[in-house]
Amino acid sequence: MSAAGTGLLGKLVGQTAIYGLSTVVGRLLNYLLVPLYTYQFTDPADFGVVTEFYAYASLLNVVLTYGMETAFFNFSAKRGRNPAVYSTALLSLGISSALFLAFLTLNAQPLADALRYPEHPQYVLWMAWVIGLDALAAIPFARLREQQRAGRFALLKTLNILVNIGGNLLFLGLGKWAFESDTVPAWLGWAATLYDPQIGIGYVFIANLVASVVTLLLLAPEFLQARARPELALWRQMLVYALPLLLAGLAGMVNETMDRILLKHLLPAQVAMQQLGIYGACYKISILMSIFIQAFRYAAEPFFFAQYRQADARVLYALVMRWFVIACSFIFLAVMANIAWVQYFVGASYREGLGVVPILLLANLCLGVFFNLSIWYKLTEQTRFGTYLALWGAALTLALNFWWIPRLGYMGAAWATLICYASMALLSYLLGQKHFPVPYDLRRLLGYPLLAVLLYACLLPIEGLAPAPELAARNGVLAAFLGMVFLLERKRRPSSG
Repeated sequence: MSAAGTGLLGKLVGQTAIYGLSTVVGRLLNYLLVPLYTYQFTDPADFGVVTEFYAYASLLNVVLTYGMETAFFNFSAKRGRNPAVYSTALLSLGISSALFLAFLTLNAQPLADALRYPEHPQYVLWMAWVIGLDALAAIPFARLREQQRAGRFALLKTLNILVNIGGNLLFLGLGKWAFESDTVPAWLGWAATLYDPQIGIGYVFIANLVASVVTLLLLAPEFLQARARPELALWRQMLVYALPLLLAGLAGMVNETMDRILLKHLLPAQVAMQQLGIYGACYKISILMSIFIQAFRYAAEPFFFAQYRQADARVLYALVMRWFVIACSFIFLAVMANIAWVQYFVGASYREGLGVVPILLLANLCLGVFFNLSIWYKLTEQTRFGTYLALWGAALTLALNFWWIPRLGYMGAAWATLICYASMALLSYLLGQKHFPVPYDLRRLLGYPLLAVLLYACLLPIEGLAPAPELAARNGVLAAFLGMVFLLERKRRPSSG
């Protein structure tokens, strides 16, 4: 690879670090809410409510953004950052979000009845506004990424998370404790008024709504930049480009979230919400992999589009993929090597589901690989292939979940997720090498995850040792992985793919 290519890779790493700082630090702080929920609400069924609503939220977020972010990147790059592209995308999402909010506001009670929460239509209303406001903010955030203003992007995302965390701590931490405790100091008596047991876990939605409102207000400067007149013809072209991505994104969300939706309906009613809560809490432990992938995606998508005209772009894409897989393999091994301590992030009544964690970590690794591979159909404007692949994954997810959940419970859901993402990555690789060949090093792309799994298997016999020897052994395995990576990569010439 040329010196310029190496410099561009360094630029991507730097921007990933900035996005990652807000994403990793912010979401790690947000991640600390999992102990708050699972220790404060010892019945997993309560956390099951949160798990279900956020599964629906993920699906609806894809519907309400309908691929317009990627369309914005594509048309802005190819039209020299024409300001009409931004105005057109922003107006489109503004109108669709307003229609969505009007419909759900008027139909909150019927929807609550359909979801089996007839006594809590406010849950539907609160989450509808969270989803609508977040969709409206999508294009301003995309503009910050397109302008490479990673600092402001990171600041606003971090503030959103901090406000959300503050609301949760205020209502479910201080308020719930003051309401239920008999030893509250007189000067804290007011805190008991912050909590209403009839709302209970619903304070999660209230805190999120407050954070979404604050974020939208802080994005006012970006909204005011939409001074150009929106263009109807441009909007139609953007929709033609984006709608296949909508189908692909929706199918992708089916792959990611349908397991949590189906658990409620495919398991016996007396255990369904408890199983959903356990699965949802343990699913959160795999979030460390998701955090890295999300930070990478924020930087990588505009980066890939910006480099597609360069002569050595495909070599650069292969290099990015290799180091991405190395990083994900290390995250898998780091989490599983320390699962004896990581498990305390969830309450005791949730830990029976820890068996899903390694499966979901590997599933997320496969999902990250699929995202890297997907650049071939985005750059060649053959986005229909993204739709085909996502629809394949959705069909496989539904089939396996309907087959395995009644038999295996949440373990079946976890295995279905891994098989789905692995098959999508494989098919995308085969299609990509036909339409947009990239010199990926398959031996290392497959070898590093396999090495991490084998090293994890070596840790299983040492469980139950004294703390000091066990800690030394686990750190030794992590060091061994890094040492092997160093030895293998040192032997590669910088010019190789």
